[in-house]
Amino acid sequence: METDAIRFGTVGSPQTTRESGTIAAIHHIRELGLQHLEIAWVQSVRVSDEMCAQIKAAGEKAGITLSIHAPYFINLNSQTAELMEKSDARLLAAARKGYLAGARDIVFHPGSYHSQPPEQVYERAKQKMIEITGILREEGVQVNLRPETMGKGAMFGNLDEVVQLSKEVPGVLPCIDWAHLHARAGDGSFNSYAEFADALGRVRDTLGEEGMKRLHFHISGIAYTAKGEKEHLPLNEADLRYRELLQAFIDYGVAGTAAIEAPEPFHTADALTFQATYRRLLGAGEDSKDEEG
Repeated sequence: METDAIRFGTVGSPQTTRESGTIAAIHHIRELGLQHLEIAWVQSVRVSDEMCAQIKAAGEKAGITLSIHAPYFINLNSQTAELMEKSDARLLAAARKGYLAGARDIVFHPGSYHSQPPEQVYERAKQKMIEITGILREEGVQVNLRPETMGKGAMFGNLDEVVQLSKEVPGVLPCIDWAHLHARAGDGSFNSYAEFADALGRVRDTLGEEGMKRLHFHISGIAYTAKGEKEHLPLNEADLRYRELLQAFIDYGVAGTAAIEAPEPFHTADALTFQATYRRLLGAGEDSKDEEG
């Protein structure tokens, strides 16, 4: 199977998967011609070490890369010691089990400002990331923790915060959710080639060319209000200028993985649309180079 610079797949099993379970989803991703699966452990991490080994073997055999979406109930700025302990345990469990399952990227929602100054929350999140990555390093759990850019202004996780954490803490890299950034703006902006290119330029300035080769994205259509994200939408109902986004990826030499979120029954179709459009734009660029030559 040909490998693209950006490997496309789905968050969670494609809804066209005929059987339940992660291994069936891996096989179906392969059948569809997609190249990545983000395993959605979004409620809790309840998987045995034996099943993790089977997932890892299935992914390797199929040539499918894996990431994990950790439980939603993680907050780097939890307001009590009890809540923080539970949040830490969820992230550590996702990282440990994900590593056993062959995933190297652990995506999570980084939390809320709780009406506190963003600079204060950033420092707390940074210290928490230093603590958690240190624990994982001592255990030999070699994963990237990927805080996700969030879709509401009340949530910690704008693009600059997530990218700066990735620069300052080894073992942390961004999960850039482009729909969330568009929704977070709340006014229809962050939805043009110029804005996508500016964002990628900021990522490159902070993480360097090496960082541009290790990116992980979420992409989807999205509905939003002035306060930000409302719900995910299928591409054919959304205003996301995804062709311009994909062209920016190509122009900036981006490599990595892109996991597609879409409501049923559009999940599979939207992932295939993103991959096909990316390949078409790549081909168009190569054709123009040939003509110039």
